[in-house]
Amino acid sequence: MARIALFGATGHIGSRILREALSRGHEVVAVVRDPGKLERTDQGTRLTVRTGDVLSPASVAEAAGAADVVVSAVGGGDGPGHLATIEPAAESLVAGLRTLGDRAPRLIAVGGAGSLRTPGGGQVWDADGLPEGVLQIMHAHGDALEFYRGVEDIRWTNISPAATIEPGIRTGTYRTALDDLVVDDEGNSRISMEDYAVAVLDEVENPRHLRERFTVAD
Repeated sequence: MARIALFGATGHIGSRILREALSRGHEVVAVVRDPGKLERTDQGTRLTVRTGDVLSPASVAEAAGAADVVVSAVGGGDGPGHLATIEPAAESLVAGLRTLGDRAPRLIAVGGAGSLRTPGGGQVWDADGLPEGVLQIMHAHGDALEFYRGVEDIRWTNISPAATIEPGIRTGTYRTALDDLVVDDEGNSRISMEDYAVAVLDEVENPRHLRERFTVAD
């Protein structure tokens, strides 16, 4: 079983990653700015809640010091919030892990779908009619991915969801690709947050994408 330091455990995706990790028997240290916002579950001693800030490299290093894997599911709420949070969080996570040297655990970060290549050419964020706030979220994740791709001394993985990710049913199955959007026969690209969390924990348990981005869809 792994010891996971999880940033963003109170969010829509982070809370599902937390639930999936605990259901598999892993130990999780949930690092949050406001512990009162974390919904408690009956998981005994396998869940520890710690106050911390993903934008502080020192806080990252403190949380990651005893971890096997760091998972970042942080978000910034709206578009401007993502621009102010996502790439700075990536930089802080890497800076904090670097202080641990050879003891630094792996890093798995929730990414975005905007930079994925589409079957018709271009990228998801090139589609007509996307609201400005959505574009800001997409480009925030794209900027973070470009930062990660320049990092060679930390074992990072970035996981992009399908074009549409929503609360849903956990089926435990999904399809993967690297930089190409995964679509069905009708051209749709979807995944439930529950199955996305399954993919994250599968990568925790069986690392297959060190220093690269991959994407998942139903």
